[in-house]
Amino acid sequence: MTATLKKAGSIVGVERFSSPLDFPDSPVSQALRQPILLGLFLPIQAGGWSASTLPRTTDWRWEYNRDLVLKVESLGFDLVFALSQWLPKGGYGGVLDGNALDSFLTTAALTSVTQRIILISTIHVLYGPLHPLHLAKWGATLDHITGGRWGINVVTGHRAVEYEAFGGERIEHDRRYELTAEFIEVLQRLWQNDEPFSFSGESSWKLKNAYVTPKPRFGRPLLVNATGSDAGIEYAARYSDVVFITSPGASDAASAIAALPAHTARIKQAARAQGRQVRTLLNPLVISRETEAETRAYYDAIVAHQDFRTHTLDSDAQAWKGREGIDPPSRRAIGGNIEVVGTPEQVVEQFVQLHKAGVDGLQLSFFDFKPDLQFFGDRILPLLKQAGLRL
Repeated sequence: MTATLKKAGSIVGVERFSSPLDFPDSPVSQALRQPILLGLFLPIQAGGWSASTLPRTTDWRWEYNRDLVLKVESLGFDLVFALSQWLPKGGYGGVLDGNALDSFLTTAALTSVTQRIILISTIHVLYGPLHPLHLAKWGATLDHITGGRWGINVVTGHRAVEYEAFGGERIEHDRRYELTAEFIEVLQRLWQNDEPFSFSGESSWKLKNAYVTPKPRFGRPLLVNATGSDAGIEYAARYSDVVFITSPGASDAASAIAALPAHTARIKQAARAQGRQVRTLLNPLVISRETEAETRAYYDAIVAHQDFRTHTLDSDAQAWKGREGIDPPSRRAIGGNIEVVGTPEQVVEQFVQLHKAGVDGLQLSFFDFKPDLQFFGDRILPLLKQAGLRL
């Protein structure tokens, strides 16, 4: 028997596919028992998030990132993922010169050296000839290798130069989410259908009697997407388990804490309207030292070494629109979705307030990843446990 899907628009919201959250013993369900998820945003791209020339260890190479993952796994973190970039030669210029590992292959390689942490691959599903059948097979394989610890951060792409590098033109913003929904519908059917599957829809993807084995262990891998737009939130409500968000206000923690409650409530309500539940994940870049004076000196040194050789590339992403004209030019030297700055006690208090604002997870970044992560593990993580944010 062959299952046939004709058009994505005809089936969206009709069938509910199993997710790892439906299985209490899945690694995802176990991680979600934590009061707040804890992740690391790997710096597999040159400069991490920060356009500053202040000397540091942060490095995009494999060995450095492997060591970071092993460290956060030992600290009990729940997940890791990274950016995926297809930038032109020179990247953004200066420190952010475009050197970068591939997110999918990096996380796949990490499956062989990790035991517990969830590994999420960031993948542009609309670039080039990527076919859902390819990804369904690769994903099911990684799911089995990891025992259900692999997932996808689904990206539609927002830079014209990246679409052009693959020989195409940037797809209109909302249309990207329609096509991505079709891709994910096909992907989920390949993971869960017990019979061969045929498909002919609005996209260029065609399948005839396609079938994938083995099936993922817990329904399907974890699905994540980053968004702030109406179309992106509608997509996330239907398909994602975790929604990677940014603050609709300014990048400082106080502004984010004020702006996020309405934003997170809107996203979660959109999912409830679909009979689903989503978690929100925020990327704070943490700058912390023992004293306020030391912390401010570190922050000021990063900003004082801002790399003015960097530039932007055309993007129609909507999640950052609220930042225009609000954040100072020096903001680019710091990076991250928001910045959390202070002593260990002050950092934890800001995390508590972010959690109260509807943030379910923290995907951390640092300026100087190895020593700053060590400081976080030694001084901040114990306070997170005392505050009830970690078990």
